This record gives sequence, structure tokens and C-alpha cells, in this order.
Amino acid sequence: MGRLLGGIGARVLAVLAMVGRVSIYAGQVLRHLLTPPFYGREFLSALMNIGWLSLPVVGLTAVFTGGALALQIYAGGSRFDAAAVVPQIVAIGMVRELGPVLVGLMIAARVTSSIAAEIATMKVTEQIDALVTLSTHPMKYLTVPRVLAGLVTVPVLVGIGDVIGIFGGYQVAVRSLGFNSATYLQNTIDFLEPLDVISSLVKGAAFGVIATVMGCYFGMNSGRGAQGVGQATKSSVEAASVLILAANFVLTGVFFSA
Repeated sequence: MGRLLGGIGARVLAVLAMVGRVSIYAGQVLRHLLTPPFYGREFLSALMNIGWLSLPVVGLTAVFTGGALALQIYAGGSRFDAAAVVPQIVAIGMVRELGPVLVGLMIAARVTSSIAAEIATMKVTEQIDALVTLSTHPMKYLTVPRVLAGLVTVPVLVGIGDVIGIFGGYQVAVRSLGFNSATYLQNTIDFLEPLDVISSLVKGAAFGVIATVMGCYFGMNSGRGAQGVGQATKSSVEAASVLILAANFVLTGVFFSA
């Protein structure tokens, strides 16, 4: 029993130590975000990778989720004579929860892993040491542009994902479930409130920062060799996914607890 409790305690202490290191790293990122120099070319490259190149996976995820959500709500609502609420529930479900969370998890899967693998490989091949030799701060050159790009682009991706998800639900409802097109759109517009959209975009910004910070942190702190790169990539996606879900819970409570 003592050995079991000791093992649990060691795991808890390791997790707390990791939280502390990540928090210190995030504070350093914030400090460097507010001070020059800034590397515009790296920022534009990160914008392209995080934003534009993520559009296909975000769009496909959103449209199928919206369509499936419409089918599920219709099937469940039919049991209680409430099938007419499909437009309203699809809209609020996509904008408040599913849109931001699914986009955040897709960014964690695609972008966080990519950033961690790229930076970890640079560390293994001593390219980061070369940056230091050239008097270039690795955090300013590698981390800050990616975090700033995540902060800017992920809310845009979330907004696009929300619209595409609602469109997917609309297509299924109108073409397969017999809903009137104009009535469906009007119910969607009438039901959504500005706070729903604001909360969705704020979540997107938070998730973008989490995804990029986790990728950069684990890449910078990876072990040596191919195994270190693989471990950094895996750990970054796991940490980003869990933190995104936790942040979603906290932000939902902040916006909608009343």
C-alpha cells in the first residue's frame, strides 16, 4: 500500500511540476510578445500554416458535425414532438460548444504536433544552438510568431467552422428532413445572440494560444534523438487537447454560468 501511495504521489508531484514549468514558459512568452524585435516573415509563415492550410480539415469536420447534429436532434426531438427545434439547437450547439472545441482539437492534432516535431527536430540537429550563436533569441524567433499567429487565426477558423457547421445542419434539414429553407434560416438568426458569437471567438483565441504554446514548449524541451522528437510530439498533443477541454469548461462557466 505504501508503495502504491508513493507512486501516486510521485505522479501528482510530476504533474504539478510540469504545470509550474509550463506556466513559467507561458509567462516568458507573454513578456516576449510585448517587446521587440518581431520577425514578420516567421509570423506570416505561421499564419499560412495555422490558418490557411487548416481550412480543409476544419471545414470538413464542421460540415459533417453540423449534419450529424441535425439528424440526432431530429431523431431525439421526434420522440417528444420537439423536432421543430432543430435549427435552434444546431445553431447554439455549433456556435457555443462544438464549433470552438472541434476546431481547437483539430488545431491541436494538426498544428500542435507539427510545431512540436519541427522545433524538436531543430533542437536535435542543433539548429536552435545555431540561432543562439547568431544572437537570435529562440523564443522570439520560434515561439512568439507561432503563438501570435494562433491567437489571430484560430478565432477566424472557429467563426468559419461555426458557419460551415450551421450550413451542414441546414443542408441535412432542408434536403432530408423536410424543413422549409427560409424558416430554418430565420429561426437560426433569431435564436443566436451576440454573446454566443463572442464566446465562440474568445474560446478560439484561447485555444489557439494553448495549442501553439504547448507545441513550442514540448518542442523546446524535447529529448535527444528520434525518440525524443516522437515523445515531444505525442506529449504536446495530449497536453493541448486536455487543456483545450479544460479551458472550454472554464470559459463556458464564465460566459453562461448565470
